[in-house]
Amino acid sequence: MTELVATILVFLGVGASFLGVNLLTGWLVRPRNPSPEKGQVYDCGEEPIGPAWIQFDLRFYVVALLFVVFDVELAFFFPWAVVFGSATRATDATVSAEERQKAADVLQISGDVNAAGLDAFSRFAFLEMLLFFAVLLVGFAYLWYRGDLEWVKSVAAQPGPAVQSVTPPKANP
Repeated sequence: MTELVATILVFLGVGASFLGVNLLTGWLVRPRNPSPEKGQVYDCGEEPIGPAWIQFDLRFYVVALLFVVFDVELAFFFPWAVVFGSATRATDATVSAEERQKAADVLQISGDVNAAGLDAFSRFAFLEMLLFFAVLLVGFAYLWYRGDLEWVKSVAAQPGPAVQSVTPPKANP
């Protein structure tokens, strides 16, 4: 048996043992007192009406997808912030030489730090992030305009035949 296969088998064995120990501990420690209230379907604290096997409203999925899209997009800000902050710190004359070298090490720059090049790089990175943020804002404005951020869309805004208001007939006294 090669060393790689042995390493993989040890890794799988340790992972399986961690899983087994946690499942066994949970089974031994958790309380066992079921009740009808604990068996109920729980969704946002509202009382369940009807069977649990129904289709959900599409608004739940739209809101969840919008959250995921914008959350993932915002996750791109963090690596950019590290690089941008390191580039500006490496060119800052008020910071000590040791701190500038640490910032250059984050950027993986060896040797002397070219301040003019890093300054141009940090300006380019800032403009690039402004463009990225502008694209996010355009997407957000489009969703806002379409009404996808509204939880309850008005029927009057939907395309189709116009809804006419009906006045009730007056009662004869």
